[in-house]
Amino acid sequence: MMSTYAGLSAKQQKQSKWLVLLVSFILVLTLSACGGGDDSSQSDSGATGQVLVGLTDAEGDFVTYTVDVISVKLTHANGTEVETLPISTRVDFAQYTEVTEFLTAATVPNGFYVKGSMVLDYSNADIQVEDAAGNSKPVTNLVDIDGNPVTTLEVNVTLDGARALLVAPGVPKSLMLDFDLKQSNTVVFEDDQIKVTVKPILIADVDLQKPRIHRLRGPLKSVNLEESAFDVYIRPFFHRIGIGQRLFGSLKVLTNEDTFYEIDGIGYKGDEGLQVLNTVAQLTGVIVKGDLKFFPLRYEAREVYAGSSVPGGQMDLVAGTVTSRTADQIVVRGATIFRVDGSAVFNDYVTVSLDQSTTVLKQLNVGTFDIQDISVGQRVAIFGTVTNDQVSDLQMSAANGYVRMGLSFLRGSVVAVPDDVTDFTLNVSSINGRTISLYDFSGTGTPGNDADPANYEVDHGTLTLDGITVEDNVGMAGFPTPFGTAPSDYTAHTVAEL
Repeated sequence: MMSTYAGLSAKQQKQSKWLVLLVSFILVLTLSACGGGDDSSQSDSGATGQVLVGLTDAEGDFVTYTVDVISVKLTHANGTEVETLPISTRVDFAQYTEVTEFLTAATVPNGFYVKGSMVLDYSNADIQVEDAAGNSKPVTNLVDIDGNPVTTLEVNVTLDGARALLVAPGVPKSLMLDFDLKQSNTVVFEDDQIKVTVKPILIADVDLQKPRIHRLRGPLKSVNLEESAFDVYIRPFFHRIGIGQRLFGSLKVLTNEDTFYEIDGIGYKGDEGLQVLNTVAQLTGVIVKGDLKFFPLRYEAREVYAGSSVPGGQMDLVAGTVTSRTADQIVVRGATIFRVDGSAVFNDYVTVSLDQSTTVLKQLNVGTFDIQDISVGQRVAIFGTVTNDQVSDLQMSAANGYVRMGLSFLRGSVVAVPDDVTDFTLNVSSINGRTISLYDFSGTGTPGNDADPANYEVDHGTLTLDGITVEDNVGMAGFPTPFGTAPSDYTAHTVAEL
């Protein structure tokens, strides 16, 4: 892996809060492309390759960073610019800390590409950051380094020498562009005002194959049972899934016996799920989470969601993290609300009423669950009906709807490692990127045993903890224990030293 930096700032301010925006260009070269493609001075007439463009970001202190991406370009060595983004796309980058989203499958001429660029439109931006207590606060003043208001922002990176990107027939390549807001965003709190100063930094990595979940969203194109595969038209982020031209291209998805499915609120696994997917109508909404693999280049599904299990169906959707629960009422923070009319907004506080008629599903699991499994710290996607759409008191009913419990991500320092008398215990600093002070753990445990974030007991099962010692910083993915049953407080699926 090789990297190049453009415009890196040496000064780091203690008050700065940050988000790293990662833009990855995954280039898939078609074997049928004609011509050579190794002449750096010009494009080969008529020779092209398919370029899959994805967007993601790394964890930071922005609660939402929603802007419009209006251009993503590659510049050829001869000066020719190739636009890979067919239409403007609205993106909340703060929601993509664990995954990369496929943005478009573009066709570009063969040859050397020496620059990547992206244009962001801030004119209708929704940018909010955490204050000292962890509450969401909107940015009130967004300026460049000269103090001028930011409307549009172009970010570039030069790909020179060994870092030049060669598009050639039959040679899969990848280019990852990292829009580094850790370096380029400075956040200053001034009384009730929040000022963000932006100086853009872009980093490039060629052939970076670090494992990362890739998300694909769009209407179903076709299913091929013999190949254990299906094709999806790409409709990324907030675009309506079932309407409009197929401007973003399509992508083939491979499945296997370990692929999990959720179709119209019902869970399946393996061939059974693909058989059910084959019965739904063409252009049904689909979301896939999977792995982009090389040699040969392919996209393999871990999870597939379809029909009413996808936002934009016949129910409203609230997606966020449970920060408190009282009886059958939960508070969801950091929520994105998708309405049945196709609109999508961010709201940092939503009250949701659960009901015995609420169906409960669990990511990567086809077991049976109920509303008692939903506890504090749980990441959720809740399908139901918004009953009060006032921003100051947004409410939803999940009666006759359903809740999908997703993997929740913890960070903290090790208090104790397991032995004959001690459990694996953490001092938790954040859950799903939000500071631990936002969470109220009342009622999470048996009487007198509510979860204590300073001594958070983790069931690590058979996961190895080799090399992890007291005071180490760790991150993990897993599920909080069902409400009212702690300890243990959380079951880990993965554990990693940070």
